[in-house]
Amino acid sequence: MNLPLKKKDETPQSLAVAVAAYEHGRFDEAFGLFGALAEAGNVHAQAWLGALYTNGEGVAADLAAGFAWYLVAAQNGHRQSQTNVGAMLLSGQGVAADIAEGVRWTTRAAEQGDAMAQSNLASLYAKGKGVEKDEVAATHWYLRAAEQGHFPSQARAGFMYANGSGIEKDRVQAFAWLSLAAQHGVGMALSALEAVIAEMSAEEKRAGASLFNQWRNRHAAVSSPARLVPVPG
Repeated sequence: MNLPLKKKDETPQSLAVAVAAYEHGRFDEAFGLFGALAEAGNVHAQAWLGALYTNGEGVAADLAAGFAWYLVAAQNGHRQSQTNVGAMLLSGQGVAADIAEGVRWTTRAAEQGDAMAQSNLASLYAKGKGVEKDEVAATHWYLRAAEQGHFPSQARAGFMYANGSGIEKDRVQAFAWLSLAAQHGVGMALSALEAVIAEMSAEEKRAGASLFNQWRNRHAAVSSPARLVPVPG
């Protein structure tokens, strides 16, 4: 497989045709169209091709080929592909596990604002996997992802505010983040929220409800797994 490393003309019209074929379930056609564009250097098509190989859409599932195309797109600056490369290196999916390199790609994507990468990096700091365990750093990255609408991270941010882990304990903030996560049915967010509410004053509840409404209206929810997102952004 000849994998181009440089971006060329993005050919948006041709890319739109390929995306339309995918969205209408014509996966074989989409694979051919994305493949031609990817070989020509289109970074978005390279990311799409990585997703098609990874998910087995229009082609037999091949994690190694999926990783290879994600890596090309990542090297060409595609943030979501950088997240996927990091996740696959960390888990050894489609490539030999390389924790240090996985952390590097995950950090690179997180610093550029990818919510999935931010959540993944927070988890690494929380567990001390590939980095020194650091609750402050974990909370920082969970909050960055939470602020973008990643509701599993909203739950984690709420837990950390509720328990004072890596950040000063704050029931108002805990209420807001746990409420955002609970409305999407995230794990134990609702029971954690109930415990926080039991300790709150009426004034704190009003402040928490106000903050919850501010965040609820600010961002759309994000929850798709980093590695298997079928529609690259």
